[in-house]
Amino acid sequence: MQEPFETAPVENRIVYVKAVDVIDLPSEVRDQAGDLDQLYAVHDSDGQQLALVADRKLAFKLARQNDYEAVAVH
Repeated sequence: MQEPFETAPVENRIVYVKAVDVIDLPSEVRDQAGDLDQLYAVHDSDGQQLALVADRKLAFKLARQNDYEAVAVH
């Protein structure tokens, strides 16, 4: 599960990675999640979701590939 996202201006290159329980997501997303209990959302500094991926490592890798610095949200 990977969705492309637009790049932010150069001065704002931080994204936030947050674990999301699949049960809290809309049914069409739950259907795509298979047997996963959690997914990882990548958000910009305004809180807009940029991507939703299957695991934490992938979320951080996606951020790096798009020249972002990822920060974990608890």
